[in-house]
Amino acid sequence: MVAKTARRAEAATMRPFGTFPPEVLRGIDFVLTDIDDTLTTDGRLPSIAYGALEHLQEAGVRVVPVTGRPAGWCDLIARLWPVDAVVGENGAFYFALERGGGMARVFSQSDEKRREDRRKLDDLAAAILAGVPGARISADQQFREADLAIDFAEDVPRLADSEIDRIVTCFEDAGAVAKVSSIHVNGWFGRYDKLEMTRRLFAERYGLDLDEEKHRVIFVGDSPNDAPMFGFFDNSVGVANFAEFCDMVATPPKWITHEAGGAGFAEVADAVLRARV
Repeated sequence: MVAKTARRAEAATMRPFGTFPPEVLRGIDFVLTDIDDTLTTDGRLPSIAYGALEHLQEAGVRVVPVTGRPAGWCDLIARLWPVDAVVGENGAFYFALERGGGMARVFSQSDEKRREDRRKLDDLAAAILAGVPGARISADQQFREADLAIDFAEDVPRLADSEIDRIVTCFEDAGAVAKVSSIHVNGWFGRYDKLEMTRRLFAERYGLDLDEEKHRVIFVGDSPNDAPMFGFFDNSVGVANFAEFCDMVATPPKWITHEAGGAGFAEVADAVLRARV
């Protein structure tokens, strides 16, 4: 109860995004964004969010989705969406379409390590489903390279918080990392996360030290697995539906939008674009 009270107090310090300093927005060259319930609304990608991605790209702002979604989806996103690169499976890799054609695929772990971990995750999946009867393997699991995604709210009725906690405990008792998104619990073996792979992306693709250049970046997210990004970036923004997770996130975003989901992302993108005029 004390921990939840402290988290609510931290969340209460989030400032309305409408008060974000224009002089800081003028210096933004990179927009990093979660996908589910940040770009999407009720499970769909609305035109207002996709249009915002296009407008940012046209203005020369680099956009990088940083998501828990699988490698198969991220390959498509990197190829077809107006984005510069994609960090996927909570930091297991980044993909980027090269100018001359072909896809750069950079993984945190070797092929051999991912195969070894897959065997352990398959065993763990059976144990989780037996221990939490309402849980299901996520529909996108077959497209994943490095993690196991347990669905608690996407294609099943939302599970109780206590059942979500049990899923997390199953992962952690097996020595895996577990992160909660708005729809899945993702688990993997290895100590990478969204922030670590984003650092690597910036160093290898842009030749930038993220610690020195983070003032040029704004991050938009919505859920507990975004906590490393919220904690690191001074320009971290939660879309309005982040409020549902205040009790679960030790490091909330610094700012919060008026609108939820894709409209909240568009609110951020519009502000960035207006500041550049």
